[in-house]
Amino acid sequence: MRAFVAVEIEDDGILDAITKIQSDFHIKATAVNKKNMHFTLLFLGEVSEETIPDIKKALATISFKRFKVEFTHVGAFPNPRSPRVIWIGVDDQSSKQLVDLALQVEKKLGPLGFRPDKPFKPHLTIFRVKSRIDDISGTIERFKKVDLGKYTMTELKLKQSVLTPNGPVYSDLQVVLAQ
Repeated sequence: MRAFVAVEIEDDGILDAITKIQSDFHIKATAVNKKNMHFTLLFLGEVSEETIPDIKKALATISFKRFKVEFTHVGAFPNPRSPRVIWIGVDDQSSKQLVDLALQVEKKLGPLGFRPDKPFKPHLTIFRVKSRIDDISGTIERFKKVDLGKYTMTELKLKQSVLTPNGPVYSDLQVVLAQ
């Protein structure tokens, strides 16, 4: 099964504000459904059913305090001139806390053979761009500073991802609550 560890956004006000930003982009790209908004702390890829109990056991030992995440800007990977992913970013304090949590996940799952393919950079994907689109620097510039609110992170989740023609379908395999 395809799996990942994430922190989800479940605040309707913030999700609605993100949906509004998505509607301001007039591009040919796949918008992420608001029910699928999350920070991927570690993508695990294809995982055997037999490995899931070990992953759950390792994640259950993670200890973290609830913290606020402030959504502050929009960006693009690799850049706005040739975007592949358009995302919402967070302030420096939120970024540090998310990075710390991702490092804990990496440390706990490393012994099971799971490693990130690149350093974790906190971002909430709002579009995936499949084919080349025009430069969106102007639109990104408009959202260089936004205030979408603050969300209190209270849990991390082990998620299953099933790819369908209508987009991915996520389900919870485990929820780890903040202390």
